[in-house]
Amino acid sequence: MEKIQWIQHKIFSREELVRECNGWRLRNKKIVFTNGCFDILHHGHLDLLARAASLGNMLVVGLNTDSSVQRLKGPLRPITHEQDRAFQIASLLFADAVCLFDEDTPEELIKAIKPDILVKGGDYTIDKIVGADFVQQNGGEVHIIPFVDGYSTTGIISRIQKL
Repeated sequence: MEKIQWIQHKIFSREELVRECNGWRLRNKKIVFTNGCFDILHHGHLDLLARAASLGNMLVVGLNTDSSVQRLKGPLRPITHEQDRAFQIASLLFADAVCLFDEDTPEELIKAIKPDILVKGGDYTIDKIVGADFVQQNGGEVHIIPFVDGYSTTGIISRIQKL
């Protein structure tokens, strides 16, 4: 297998991801899910993803499509195209699957894959995390991982604009 193909094989359509998760579940793997735009990959993102991966066996990352990012962040975002963002996340050794979603929230993706653990970063409370109730009702856990101070895509963009 060409060296780069192992990365591409970690990027799934929703239907492919459901099948993959069902296979992992049959092998008693604990599936962890987190999501985001991951527009300019930085230390804060990597910390969140690594900590999320440490909570289970298989890390699935839901990634907002470009149109979804624009609706959430405005017309000048994303900076990095969705296929490039998916490739970056898939290239991380601790990420097992990446799946793009076009909705404003990952709720439908969460319901489709039924993760054992749902992870969000930042100052969320569990009642504000999309999909938390579904995961908990199905016997799963929800974890909130604190932001790493000083790292945000918006902050990086602001610093670049000042150059």
